[in-house]
Amino acid sequence: MTVLDAPVGTAAPAGRGEGLVSVFVRLKLTLLRNGLRQSSGRKAAYISSMVCALLLAVAQVIGLVALRGNAHATALVVLLTGVLALGWAVMPLFFPSGDETLDPSRLVMLPLRPRPLIGALLVASMVGIGPLFTLCLALGSVIAVAHGAAAAVTGVVAIPLTLLVCVALARSVATANVRLLTSRKGRDLAVLSGLVIAVGFQFVNFGMQRLGRAGGLSSLEPAADVVGWLPPASAIGAVSSVSEGAYGQAALQLLVSVLALVALVWLWQRSLTKLMTAPDGSTLAAAEPTRTKSGTDRSGLFALLPEGRTGTVMERSLRYVARDPKTKAAWVTALAVGLIVPLLNALQGTGSVYLACFAAGMLGIQMYNQFGQDTSAFWMVSLTISSTRDAYAELRARALALLLITLPYTVLVTVLTAAVLGDWEALPEVMGLSFAMLGAMLATGAMASAMYPYSIPQDGAFKNVAPGQAGLAWISILGGMVSSALLCAPVIALTIAMHAGDLRGWLWLVLPVGAVYGALVAWAGVRLAAPRTARRLPEILAAVSKG
Repeated sequence: MTVLDAPVGTAAPAGRGEGLVSVFVRLKLTLLRNGLRQSSGRKAAYISSMVCALLLAVAQVIGLVALRGNAHATALVVLLTGVLALGWAVMPLFFPSGDETLDPSRLVMLPLRPRPLIGALLVASMVGIGPLFTLCLALGSVIAVAHGAAAAVTGVVAIPLTLLVCVALARSVATANVRLLTSRKGRDLAVLSGLVIAVGFQFVNFGMQRLGRAGGLSSLEPAADVVGWLPPASAIGAVSSVSEGAYGQAALQLLVSVLALVALVWLWQRSLTKLMTAPDGSTLAAAEPTRTKSGTDRSGLFALLPEGRTGTVMERSLRYVARDPKTKAAWVTALAVGLIVPLLNALQGTGSVYLACFAAGMLGIQMYNQFGQDTSAFWMVSLTISSTRDAYAELRARALALLLITLPYTVLVTVLTAAVLGDWEALPEVMGLSFAMLGAMLATGAMASAMYPYSIPQDGAFKNVAPGQAGLAWISILGGMVSSALLCAPVIALTIAMHAGDLRGWLWLVLPVGAVYGALVAWAGVRLAAPRTARRLPEILAAVSKG
């Protein structure tokens, strides 16, 4: 007998649909209220986010109402609804703890049956800022496209249907992946949400610029024709179809959203049943004994690293990039944004090949706070540093590990940007400037790591600085970037002078000059940072272990 097949017993009254719904709604409100009582900071954050969401929702409704009568209003509201539904689908994957009060894994030991439990969870999911925002969007969209009594009646059906599809979509995705989201891989996925936000913002910016040049809302019509048949945007599209007299098309669009809601609820119930009845890895004995690899020989690409301390430190740094969630998130975000910014601007025809230097700057930042990236494990590294020579070897190896990724990446981004723009003549000078910037940031990053270390907490996806150390982080990063710009001044001045003196035939010299200059500056920065690192080792250890 499973938990779901067990007799309800004394919980029978709560197991009935209506009673269970009220219990879960009260439970949601109670847990929310008690969570806000834990700290004034959490209460302030929640209230401020709620006020901002409400203001945005009101402004959104006003803007959509202002579109009423516009010939292309349907295209806009349909696409907005589709984007909102996509957000409901992916947000549970990147913010798994955003609604921890409705985590179905906490209900495993309760004698509850799936069908009434689904209804109770669905209604309780309506309590929150997200559902209110979605409701406002649906309301404004219906007002924008509804013309006539029949369209208004259709809108009365479309508004709750849109909200129910969005909530059911989010809950079915979250329930199907709940064990992933509570695992190490799930925490890695949550940390990488910063990448989605950063990359998504760049694409939104690109889309808005293309929209402005393409002639306004009329350019949205082809995409809206497709999205208008996808749930829940099809429900909003049905209102517009009724306004235009296409009653048959409107019925089909409403039917698509209704069938989607039924399918999502069925998938949700199936995932919930499996979650509450099937054992997980924590209840099963290991099928096979754990195999351990003997020896310390490197394998794969790590075998190409040099022997001794240099290779060991480089391997450790590269493994942090591949395995540590915070380090991985920072690197992947830097790689993605560093490529997207110059390429998107180049594709729009408004960019410059010099924007490729942005890629070197994004990756150079990874040299800052090197010891803070080790967190509390830095005490093991500190045991191996007893002299300036040890500190120099440590910093040099970390810089070399960073160069293994940044050098080919910088070349790749520069070549791609020059290829898109067709400006091959500027390629050598831009690459020389990028190498000089990268060397300068390695130098200032080594100094900042020694002088202004700070701790990186591991308990939150978006906590990158321990409380009380924000000033150190700002000094380290902003001060280092300003210093890097000053260090690059000779190469920049050389490039400008060659352009001003009409010496374009000699601009290729900027490439070897920038490469040599960057290497010398990086070497000098590491040499200067080494004695400071050895001397300030106790202070560094205390700072990076604070979080």
